[in-house]
Amino acid sequence: MNKVSQKFFAVGDIHGNLSRLEQLMKEIKPAFNPDSDTLVFLGDYIDRGPDSKGVVDFILRLRREFPRVVCLKGNHEAMLLDWVINGENYDLYLYNGGGATIKSYSQDGEFKLPPEHLAFFTSLLLYYETEDYIFVHAGMKAGIPLAEQDPHDLIWIREEFILSPQDFGKTVVFGHTPLQRVYLTPNKIGIDTGAVYGGKLTCLELPTRRLYSV
Repeated sequence: MNKVSQKFFAVGDIHGNLSRLEQLMKEIKPAFNPDSDTLVFLGDYIDRGPDSKGVVDFILRLRREFPRVVCLKGNHEAMLLDWVINGENYDLYLYNGGGATIKSYSQDGEFKLPPEHLAFFTSLLLYYETEDYIFVHAGMKAGIPLAEQDPHDLIWIREEFILSPQDFGKTVVFGHTPLQRVYLTPNKIGIDTGAVYGGKLTCLELPTRRLYSV
């Protein structure tokens, strides 16, 4: 019997764009085998876009439907939790588009975060590592083992990581930094193509490096 080859489908920053996410899932469906393939979301599900709550509802349904769905934490989820749990940095959160999420979760003028959604946000992973790949929201610092990376860097770092000539030992797939097109190098692939800024929402299929954009 032939061994079924496992594929990975990594999705970039969604930022409340539910219609784009639904369309993207339809695009990858013919190639996605739910019994063997893994779907990896790189974080930033919320803020700026029109339907953050709808995006989280959709991903929760995917997690119930498919056995292999990995959800990473983005800096926007971290800012939301910093406000909701710690009561801190509310102005910073609003400055970074949090008002759209607050509106999305508001009922009768009151912000209401369902317990299932809070559990989702608090369960998000900082990174996901496989034999060949490292999936992370923002990137990594050179010369530091993955397990010892500062969580702040994993969700916030930009140029220091992207411009580093460091070989991290595996291909690093990341989002966070919006670019006009996919950033494709031998050891780094950036797939935040600015869906919330008029660009595309992108999914990367590995190991083929096939791209889906809507």
